[in-house]
Amino acid sequence: MTMTTAEADKILSDNFAPWVLALGLSVVSLAADRATLRLPWSAELAREGGGLSGQALMAAADTATVIAVSAARGGFVPMTTVQQSTSFQRAVTDSDVLVEAVLTKLGRRMAFADITLTAERSGELAARASTVYALLG
Repeated sequence: MTMTTAEADKILSDNFAPWVLALGLSVVSLAADRATLRLPWSAELAREGGGLSGQALMAAADTATVIAVSAARGGFVPMTTVQQSTSFQRAVTDSDVLVEAVLTKLGRRMAFADITLTAERSGELAARASTVYALLG
């Protein structure tokens, strides 16, 4: 059975640092191999010129991976980021961002994901990321 978005939101609130929670991320949808989160637009997260900061986007991609792995495993397990690579394609201004993490491989000790970050208002791809996680539990 797929985890509910409410259960996934509880994983966020129970397991992430206050500064990550301050991003305002929420879980939009879940499937066996993916999770989509919303990063709400915030002027506090914008850089000079009005573009959402890369650090906020990278943290959102990292967090979406944890939720995707948790959904696939049926609950939260301790894990840590081993590698993250992010390519930024365009600035996001005045728009929420949809962050979709798709697991490409989930093993007993390692997980791999590809993440797309899309400006919700325009539908344009803002960034792509890939992550590798070590599963500790």
